[in-house]
Amino acid sequence: MHKLKHMSPIFLYFYLLSSFKVGLAGTGENFGSVLSGDNPFTPKAYLIRYWKKQISNDLPKPWFLLNKASPMSAVESATFTKLAAQNSLSTNLPSFCSSANLLCFPDSSPSLENHDDAVNFAVYLNKNFTNYGTSQPGGVDSFKNYSDGDNLPVDSFRRYGRDSAGHDLKFSNYAPDANVVDQKFNTYGAAATGGTGEFTNYNQFVNIPNLQFTSYSAAGNGRKESFDSYSDDTNSGSESFSSYGKDGNGAGNGFSGYGKDSNVMGSSFNGYGQSANSANDSFANYGSDGNVPENNFKNYGDGGNAAIDEFMNYREKSNVGDDSFQSYAKNSNSGTVKFMNYGQSFNEGTDKFNGYGKGGSGQKIGFETYGVNNTFADYDKKKGVSFARYLNESSAGSSMMDSGKFVNRWVEPGKFFREKMMKVGTVMPMPDIRDKMPKRSFLPRVISTKLPFSTSKLSDLKQIFHANENSTMETILADTLSECERVPSPGETKRCVGSAEDLIDFVISVLGRNVAVRTTQNTDGSMQNVMIGSVKGIKGGKVTESVSCHQSLFPYLLYYCHSVPKVRVYEADLLDPKSKAKINHGVAICHLDTSSWSAGHGAFLALGSGPGKIEVCHWIFENDMTWTIVD
Repeated sequence: MHKLKHMSPIFLYFYLLSSFKVGLAGTGENFGSVLSGDNPFTPKAYLIRYWKKQISNDLPKPWFLLNKASPMSAVESATFTKLAAQNSLSTNLPSFCSSANLLCFPDSSPSLENHDDAVNFAVYLNKNFTNYGTSQPGGVDSFKNYSDGDNLPVDSFRRYGRDSAGHDLKFSNYAPDANVVDQKFNTYGAAATGGTGEFTNYNQFVNIPNLQFTSYSAAGNGRKESFDSYSDDTNSGSESFSSYGKDGNGAGNGFSGYGKDSNVMGSSFNGYGQSANSANDSFANYGSDGNVPENNFKNYGDGGNAAIDEFMNYREKSNVGDDSFQSYAKNSNSGTVKFMNYGQSFNEGTDKFNGYGKGGSGQKIGFETYGVNNTFADYDKKKGVSFARYLNESSAGSSMMDSGKFVNRWVEPGKFFREKMMKVGTVMPMPDIRDKMPKRSFLPRVISTKLPFSTSKLSDLKQIFHANENSTMETILADTLSECERVPSPGETKRCVGSAEDLIDFVISVLGRNVAVRTTQNTDGSMQNVMIGSVKGIKGGKVTESVSCHQSLFPYLLYYCHSVPKVRVYEADLLDPKSKAKINHGVAICHLDTSSWSAGHGAFLALGSGPGKIEVCHWIFENDMTWTIVD
């Protein structure tokens, strides 16, 4: 006590925060190590007290919600609260992100200017590379793994194999299996003479990519290049490829796959073989088997001389989407141009094709198959263009839909199901309910309320979280703010919440204080068949109202919560179909009124029927939740 008398008030406060440890009476069940002996001034301890104050029942506290509370210590919380009030978090971002468990990209690291001759790099992670293999005579450069499996890779690769002669370049993997990606690749094999180049995989199996590839094999001479895979099997992001084989001479370029099997992807490809001389170019697949793609392909073989250009497949078997193809072999001379297949979709979107062989001289041009619901501008039969087959909507759309092969292509088995499936003994597929978002925590409300949260304050948020122009972080901030500011749908009450306290307040404003929150217990059974064990209908299986909360991508944990009227909510034991052992405890919600849903909603693709004609059920995925009134 004598020691405390000589401390200043602020030091005394921090000393008490760091040393004061007591138990919280009456809350020990279900919380394990979070409680006994914890400092009562931590964000977690405060959340427990807030729950007890706001919720009027004595049901067990939701462990999964408590685990989302900020992990900051009392001292850290007080420190960063003060910095937020002073608008100084930006200068302490790394420590803030680490202490608060946030999604933050590392600041760019210094570039590596040079490398030893004939180096075969095995592993490379989160750095910037200025020069690799520049002006190399002969030999082989091999780059095997670049940012493999990293969570948040932020890096740039400026020059690879520039001005080389008779030099072979190989690039095996560039950031595959990463999560949220921000990457740039400026030039690959620019102005190289002879030799070969191979680029095998660029950002395959990435969750949320933001990719820019500026130039591949520009101004090459007598060089053979291949690019096997660019962001195949990726999910929800954007990418751009500016130039491939531009101004080349006698080059043979091949591009096998771009954005294949990707989900909700926005991509642009600006130039392929542009102004090339005696090129032999092929592009096998662009955006094939995509779900809701937004593709923009601007120039293929424009201004080329005596080129042989072939494009095999553009957005084949894709679902919906908005695509445009602006120019193919425009102003080219004495070329042979083939386009095999454009836009054969099972659920057509909006497509535009402008400029096929326009302004050319001495061309031989053929277009084999052109899909449904498209426009074709600047098409002139007098220019020697052969057009083999145009699939109109009745012939193409119906045949593909009738085949049944593609209707469910982008609807995972078990993602949607009918209410009659919720009975003991039913065996059904369980979709992948794993949370694929980066792990984050809520901010304490005393901090979140001090941060800007509106599109009008986007520049301030970018400054706080070090978001550069056209970066992944800028996209994350802008997209989420826009969705949160969207006008509610008819009958919808919604709010984006970045603190557990705000979440609780929104729920009780809709449902009252006597509420319970549920989520599926774990992810066991994902992508497998499961058997339904005992089933319990919440509120006795009666129609009720719920508040559902879904994660949004943001630096701190943010939920989009909205009221969902006219539903039934179920809990069910999930069993292994063979051993009958319990592996999970699932929570499912059945929407009884689907009249306002889009006719193209995945539920109707999977189940048939249409808006307002059937009920639709789905599981509550990992880290999502649904709230209901307690009887």
